[in-house]
Amino acid sequence: MPLTSVPSFLVGLRFAIALLLLWDALDRKISDWFMAGYIAAVLSDIFDGIIARRLGVSTVQLRQADSWADICLYVCIALSAWLVYPQVIVDFALPLAIALVAQITLFATSLLKFGKFPSFHTYTAKVWGIALLIATVGLFGFGYAETLWLAIVFCVLNSLEEIAMTVILPKWQHDVLSVVHALKLRDQWR
Repeated sequence: MPLTSVPSFLVGLRFAIALLLLWDALDRKISDWFMAGYIAAVLSDIFDGIIARRLGVSTVQLRQADSWADICLYVCIALSAWLVYPQVIVDFALPLAIALVAQITLFATSLLKFGKFPSFHTYTAKVWGIALLIATVGLFGFGYAETLWLAIVFCVLNSLEEIAMTVILPKWQHDVLSVVHALKLRDQWR
């Protein structure tokens, strides 16, 4: 495999691991492999972008695939949580629903305005990713659910910021780090 294919391989690996995590949870319990697989998926998410930028192969298509791989991973994590810890999902139903509505609103706003999903990769998205890591390890590694609050709060904050950025920007753009960066881009395009 050529070195320039490594970022695409890592994105594809994340899709595959996501499905394997869900498969592992189908019997309503997880094996020791689950946490190792999840950590490998998180590492692939960190390094695909770093390697792509260093190799100069960070394309729009790769960044969008990266976003889809993240969505796939966390949908599989959510379904796994429902299978393994259904009472936690019931207990957090309202805040999880609020987070889901925030995400759906973001996607709908971007689809209506630009005809495609957002792929901003903001600072708040990175913090949300760290919060998801903490929440996932807390729940699946230690059976501790309270760290879900952290992930939920940062999901909503990230969604609100990216909705604002979608409204601010006159055309679709990927890799816009914050609402401040979106305002600067908008001013440059005027």
